[in-house]
Amino acid sequence: MNLVRVERRFQGPERSGNGGYVAGLVGTALAGTIGPDVVPKVTLRMPPPLEKELELTADADGARLLDADSLVAQAVPVDGDFLADATIDPVLPEEARVAEAAYRGLTDHPFPTCFVCGPANSRGLQLKPGPVGDGRTACTWKPAADLARHDGLVDEIFLWSALDCPGGWTIDLEGRPSVLGQLTACIDARPQAGEECVALGRYLGEDGRKTFTASTLYDADGRVLARARHTWITVDPAAFN
Repeated sequence: MNLVRVERRFQGPERSGNGGYVAGLVGTALAGTIGPDVVPKVTLRMPPPLEKELELTADADGARLLDADSLVAQAVPVDGDFLADATIDPVLPEEARVAEAAYRGLTDHPFPTCFVCGPANSRGLQLKPGPVGDGRTACTWKPAADLARHDGLVDEIFLWSALDCPGGWTIDLEGRPSVLGQLTACIDARPQAGEECVALGRYLGEDGRKTFTASTLYDADGRVLARARHTWITVDPAAFN
């Protein structure tokens, strides 16, 4: 068992942790115990509390993040084929930068302090996923030095984070304000801090209150770094801020 804390820097809505970051905490804990043919599927069970000591446990059967007796999030291994269609065709960094200019979150963001894409979070990733057509978004990302481990490569937790919001912004967030409910991800490689990466999102469909999306992260050479599929849940933003 490890004790972890979601610092305020890593918030999503005003009062809770960013879903991608928290999924990364739990997913990477499980990834260290499972084989190469399976990937972690993380389900968020409640808004992750900020600035509290949480218990994180993991073995080959799964991982759990607990706030006392309350289950915050859990991860289970699933067949890697679940992500077989999650890879989104890449765009050039120049195209991604053009898309950033149309990022809707710059002027109308339901959670402006979001660690991944919130314009009001100066210590966040500052992703600006804008539309590139066909239900896709794209943006660039240069990971800051403080996101890297001692080897100079970005920590997997922040790759999980970067996979989060590019998928979310493929949704009509004005008509369907949503939070992350589930994230399944595979980290294929880690980029250097400061390397320009490209993140893409894709809309897959919806069912009732659920919306399904995918995302892919590429490095400067066009190599796939990470892939993910998401389930988003429609909510009232006022209940989270």
